[in-house]
Amino acid sequence: MTSRKPIAVGTDDSAPSQAAVLWAARRAHRAGLPLVILHVVDNRWVSEPYPWFGTLQQAGEELLKTAAGRLEGTVPITPDTELLTGSVGGSLAKYSKKTSMMVIGSGSGHFGGTLADRALQVATAAKVPVAVVGTQDLEGRTGVVVGVDGSAEATQAVAFAAAEADREGDELTVVYAVNAPNPIVDAGLTPGALAEAIVDEERVVLSETVAGLKEDYPDLTVHQRLETERGAVDALVQAAAGARLLVVGSRGRGAFKRLLLGSTAHGVLRHLPCPTVITRTDEALNTI
Repeated sequence: MTSRKPIAVGTDDSAPSQAAVLWAARRAHRAGLPLVILHVVDNRWVSEPYPWFGTLQQAGEELLKTAAGRLEGTVPITPDTELLTGSVGGSLAKYSKKTSMMVIGSGSGHFGGTLADRALQVATAAKVPVAVVGTQDLEGRTGVVVGVDGSAEATQAVAFAAAEADREGDELTVVYAVNAPNPIVDAGLTPGALAEAIVDEERVVLSETVAGLKEDYPDLTVHQRLETERGAVDALVQAAAGARLLVVGSRGRGAFKRLLLGSTAHGVLRHLPCPTVITRTDEALNTI
């Protein structure tokens, strides 16, 4: 029996959840990891053990059985299933401590509220990377795209994305969107020169972010893209339109010149271009 932590996927049997289960199963099979399919029965509004709550649990068990059954003949993997109770976001985040990755589907009412709010909630509280999967056609997609901003979270995202791209034989595109502010202090430069100086500075940040990748992954092709015309969300959604995977950190640096990656992750989830992984740093995990 393997001691390696499984990939877990939450489902409510909606179309996005079915896509998430299939994506997670294929990933687990390629990585040689166990797969666990989860369903959460939200019992926060149940103040007493009403008899019909058992009916909800039974329906949840049947849902898990159906989800697992769909993989037969599609992916050579035998998943485990587990029924959880409590808030959906909290239950999945808590369970993530047992996993190597948590996968959820996009646009599902099962997660309550809006997708971006709930998915970001899971990603913020989860102890592992969280993958959000939509219903896009993934056939023919290639490449891994990662968003950066010079923060520790972005560095972790690049490390994850580079390992992913190298393992699957993909090219890696590192995207850094820069907002050049209007000059508020005259430093002896014309506005045009100041903007150029800011872009040059951020180009250095981008270069430093990918420094060392060639040594770690000598066969990996890395493209650097400094975006000055689009915001971070638009830049990433456009860059990942045909990509196999998009990777972003859960939150960013928050400096005046740089966009908050947390806001970026939130925006990307609202315009999901492809399966998207939200990574965490050890430092961020220790604050939970």
